[in-house]
Amino acid sequence: MSDDGGRRLGEAELGAGLGRRATLVQFSSAFCQPCRATRRTLAEVAAMVDGVVHVEIDAEERLVLVRELGIERTPTVLVLDAAGRIVRRAAGQPRRADVIAALGQAVRDAAPGAQ
Repeated sequence: MSDDGGRRLGEAELGAGLGRRATLVQFSSAFCQPCRATRRTLAEVAAMVDGVVHVEIDAEERLVLVRELGIERTPTVLVLDAAGRIVRRAAGQPRRADVIAALGQAVRDAAPGAQ
């Protein structure tokens, strides 16, 4: 997963509220087989960590946002901190361990006193 320069997203862009601690945003498309597995992985990880939500966005319905964010393939996953800042990004089906590590970084970086 790579860093995304601190861009922020909110409820207006996502169509859903941010998680209290972090948000896992998944860009998917209708016929994307890896998107289904990614959906399961992200939902499981979000359920494991209090204050984390998973938001899935249909890339075909949100082309303006897809272009703004430079989403080139599905699935693409963005990890947002509590303020909606993009802290990590990955294209393709992520491994569960990588999602957990990126989520840990987002929660840790957003903690009071983190630099």
